[in-house]
Amino acid sequence: MKTDKPVYFLLPLAWLIGSALPLSDAGAQNYPTRPIRLIVPQAPGSSSDTLARIVALELTKQMGQQVVVDNRPGGSLTIGMDLTAKATPDGYTIGYAPVGALAIGPHMVHKLPYNVLKDFQPVAQTASNYMLLAAAPALPFRNVQDVIDYAKQNPGKLSNASSGNGTPGHVGMELFKFMTGTQIVHIPYKGGAAAITDLIAGQVQLMMEGLNSITPYAKAGRIRALAVSGAKRSEALPDVPTIAESGVPGYEASTWNGIVVPVGVPKLIVNKLNAEINQALASPSLKARFAAIGAEPAHGTPEQFAGLIRKEYAKWGEVIKRSGAKID
Repeated sequence: MKTDKPVYFLLPLAWLIGSALPLSDAGAQNYPTRPIRLIVPQAPGSSSDTLARIVALELTKQMGQQVVVDNRPGGSLTIGMDLTAKATPDGYTIGYAPVGALAIGPHMVHKLPYNVLKDFQPVAQTASNYMLLAAAPALPFRNVQDVIDYAKQNPGKLSNASSGNGTPGHVGMELFKFMTGTQIVHIPYKGGAAAITDLIAGQVQLMMEGLNSITPYAKAGRIRALAVSGAKRSEALPDVPTIAESGVPGYEASTWNGIVVPVGVPKLIVNKLNAEINQALASPSLKARFAAIGAEPAHGTPEQFAGLIRKEYAKWGEVIKRSGAKID
């Protein structure tokens, strides 16, 4: 009897393990069979939320299942990202992650509850965008060199607003100050709207902010557009030069977003999501809606997105360490 018991218990266990594998593969191949939750770590109406909803709408049309946006703001983007990292790895909870969550915040948030480079699987980059370096309209600055010259002659007398500590606009200006050897005082706001209002009024002199937020004010002449932060000019503001071609060679501070899933999601599902996302990004309706807010759709493999995350994680880590920037 004693020799039979191990066989009695082990055979059913081995059978269950073996039979579970084909079922898992079949589930992945049929994915999705129910709605997908897309967690956005920012509030409704934010830059990431706007882009996420455009992508979710296209995916819903294509995949035959609703992609539901679930806004989980707070904690300097950590609340929504933590929910994504700890979700069941079945592909039915995915995260919409901006550059701030994957490459900037990890260097500024004390005791992050997850490891960006280990606890997420990159699926696809969805958007690339630039920021605009803008000046208060009453100031005499007409280009980037005007700003640099004045800042060097008057160290500490210029101020730059940002939509908050740890935002791309904050660290983008830290990189600008380092590369130009200037001293400009950072003034963080709780959101971009209040910062732009004070820029228009001349309460602050400069601001670096995402195109989708600030472009309407530039086109209306309420702020002065000096240069965009990307490696090339933006289609939204084609007459505005880049910072690099305006006297700061090598400068680049792009913003980007993408979709990630928890570690453990089957590769079949990751690849299916990637293919669906790339198809959505190629659709004329998505391109038109992205263009309207100054964003450009991105395309690529999970591996390409992973490479971008690693590169930007290292880049902004150096900038933040050098500047001493932190989230209070």
